[in-house]
Amino acid sequence: MTSLEPAISLRQYEEWLAKDYHGDMTYLQTHLAHKTSPSNLVPRAISALVVSCNYFPEVPGSTDLPFKANRVALYARGEDYHHWFKERLEALCQSLSEMYKDQVFWPATDSAPLLERDLAYRAGLGWIGKNTCLIHRRQGSLFFIGEILTSLPAPATATPSPDHCGTCHRCLDVCPTQAFTKEREMDARKCISYWTIEAKTSPPLELRDKMDGWLFGCDLCQTVCPWNEKIFGPSLREAQSVSPSDPELESELRLILTTSNKELNRQLRRTPLARAGGRGLKRNALLVAAHYRLTGLTPEIEMYLSHPRLGELADWTLNRISSHPSASEDH
Repeated sequence: MTSLEPAISLRQYEEWLAKDYHGDMTYLQTHLAHKTSPSNLVPRAISALVVSCNYFPEVPGSTDLPFKANRVALYARGEDYHHWFKERLEALCQSLSEMYKDQVFWPATDSAPLLERDLAYRAGLGWIGKNTCLIHRRQGSLFFIGEILTSLPAPATATPSPDHCGTCHRCLDVCPTQAFTKEREMDARKCISYWTIEAKTSPPLELRDKMDGWLFGCDLCQTVCPWNEKIFGPSLREAQSVSPSDPELESELRLILTTSNKELNRQLRRTPLARAGGRGLKRNALLVAAHYRLTGLTPEIEMYLSHPRLGELADWTLNRISSHPSASEDH
C-alpha cells in the first residue's frame, strides 16, 4: 500500500511523451492529468492498495487461446485479464467496503490512467528493471498489477525495493529492433509489442525483417532476464519455442487470413488478442508469413494485394517469401 503523492517517475514520463516515444498511443498524452493527480479519478482517494498476480506458468481465467503454434506473448495466452482481474478486485473492494463502511474503494487494472509501476514500486512490490518492467526477487516480472484506490491512509511501512539488475544488460541486447534508447527507456515506435498490438498501421520497412515471427506481443526482454530464468527455469524457454515446420503454424495463419474481421473479433472477444482486432491480426499474420517464408500461404496472401490498408504489406510479404526458401525447407 502507498500514498497517492506525486509519482516519482512523473517527470521521466513527461519527457518520454515529449520525445514522441509513445507513437500513436495518443491516449497516454490525453490521460496525463489523471496520472499527475490520481485523485482526479476518485476525489476522496489518498492511497492505493497495490496487488500482483502471476500469468506464468499458467494464465488465470477460463478462455483458451486458439493459436498455440505461433509466438504469442505469455500474458495473452488465456482470458483477457481486464475481465477476470477486474472482477477479483471488485470482489475485494466489496469485502473491504463491508469492513470499512465509510471508506471509498475503487478497483483499477492498467486500463485506468495510472502510473501503476510507480505505485507498485513505492508499495514495495519490486524495482523497475532495465527493460522498464517491474521485477520482484521471488516473482520475477511475469505478473499483472492491479490497484484499489481508497480513502484509507497508507501505513508508513512500505520500503521501495533496491535495484537488483546490477551490470546485467541481457534485456537491452536481445531486443531485435533495438527499442531501448537507454536503460529503463523504450521507444515504443520500435517495439514489437507496439507494432503487433497497439499500432493501426504496418511497421516501417526497416523494422519488418526484425519482427522475429511474433503474432501478438513480445516477451524477449523478460524471458532472458536472469530473475525470471531463476524462478521459472527451463519451462520459460520451452513456452517460447516455435517450430517453423509445425503445420499448425501455417494453419493458424491461414485461419486468420481467411476469416472475416467480424468473426475474428467474435472468437477472440474474451482474449487479449481482441486488442489488435481482426485487421491488426491479419497484418501480423502477413509479417509472420514473411518471417518464416511460408510459401504455402501464397494464395491467401495474394487475396490482400488489393486491400486498401494491407495491400502494400501483402506485396512486400510475397516478395520476401518468393526470394527466400521457407523456414520449414531449411530444417
